[in-house]
Amino acid sequence: MDGFKTRLRAHLRHSLQFRLSFFLAVTSLIAALAAGAVSFSAALSEAHELQDSMLKQIAVLAAMTPGQHAGRVNTDLSNTDADEEARISVQWLPRDGEPPASQSAALTLPIPSGIEDGLHTLSVDGEDYRVAIRSTTDGSRVVVAQEAGMRNEIARGSAMRTIAPMLLLAPLLVLVVFIMVRRLLTPVTQLSQEVNARSEQALHPVQAENVPIELRPFLAAINGLLARVKQSMDMQRRFLADAAHELRSPLAALSLQTERLAQAEMSTTAQDRLITVHDGIERGRHLLEQLLSLARAQADAPRHTTTSVSVGGLVRKVIEDFICQAEVKGIDLGMTDSDDADIETDEMALMTAVKNLVDNAIRYSPQGSQVDVGVHVLAEHVSITVSDHGPGIPAPERARVFEPFYRILGTEEGGSGLGLSIVKEIAARLGAEVSLTCTEPEHDRGLTVALRLPCRPTSAQPHVLLD
Repeated sequence: MDGFKTRLRAHLRHSLQFRLSFFLAVTSLIAALAAGAVSFSAALSEAHELQDSMLKQIAVLAAMTPGQHAGRVNTDLSNTDADEEARISVQWLPRDGEPPASQSAALTLPIPSGIEDGLHTLSVDGEDYRVAIRSTTDGSRVVVAQEAGMRNEIARGSAMRTIAPMLLLAPLLVLVVFIMVRRLLTPVTQLSQEVNARSEQALHPVQAENVPIELRPFLAAINGLLARVKQSMDMQRRFLADAAHELRSPLAALSLQTERLAQAEMSTTAQDRLITVHDGIERGRHLLEQLLSLARAQADAPRHTTTSVSVGGLVRKVIEDFICQAEVKGIDLGMTDSDDADIETDEMALMTAVKNLVDNAIRYSPQGSQVDVGVHVLAEHVSITVSDHGPGIPAPERARVFEPFYRILGTEEGGSGLGLSIVKEIAARLGAEVSLTCTEPEHDRGLTVALRLPCRPTSAQPHVLLD
């Protein structure tokens, strides 16, 4: 019981829908009970009035009976099989000096002398009786009596039948209240689902067309916050892109100077140090290129950049660009048995994503291993997969590798930690999905990255490119 009270208080404190439904239901029940009590009281009073009217009418009819009092018999007007409490009896009161009327197994009440005509409630031997007394033209009086307990029971039964529909409909009313409140708050639920389904890059205003008027000030505040967040993120992206662009020229000049300096005569120690400096400059240039790619991927791309792209042809161009880098490490880079398809997408963005996937695969693959790139046409998707046989990524860390500058501990290969972040941003912009799986599950090695483009291909033809 305590647990139920605790949950009820929690719902009343935190749930607007439950609070509104609860108080409306309680108010409806109280109103229904009050209306039922008033209806019951009115119906009970009306039933008593009808019963009193019936006693009066019987008394009038009995008083109109022709003849003198002599020979009149106290009678029982009820059926022989009726309950004793439900019987209605007629009793004659004689005039002064006359003998009492004969009885016929009827109820005879001791009527007080001097009692006036009309309706009275008499108590006899602990039982209450409702009696109607009326005088006749010959001076005698007729008494019509019925037990009050049975009258009250009949009246209550009639009143209960009057309010029974109201009592039966009260639970239905509570159910309707809960259903209507839930349905009326559906726009709020839909609004929360729409906002929750957005990506972190979707900062456009929330539409207020189907939103209730009461929620529009709150929605305007949310849209204002989204606009400020978008402005702040745009400033950060512009700063990142501008800074990376401005640093490209100095690093290019430094790289050129180190190449010229390497042609001069110097000691072996100086040459080794110069090579180290040159490698550091190249890593810096690669980092700047990755930062620029990330900034471009995070920027909102115009819709008119989409063109018809041959996915197989694009992948082959990327492989040709990385053949030399793969040969340096003795890596066998090529396409597996693949399909080809023409789809509508952003060619430059897709090429940047595939380049980053192939570059990562070559960087983290051991000497003399293999990197396979495949294109497969599915029902409504075109999937580009890049598989390597490197150390792979542990399952708990696969979600974090998409964060900028995040690198797995213990990795000896240098890198910026931006490759998969760029792929993730481009995939979000293209409406694609990125998934990571293990290439060799039995040895827990290797990584296969699948980029699924949710684009229905305009044409699809089998294509095989041998290494």
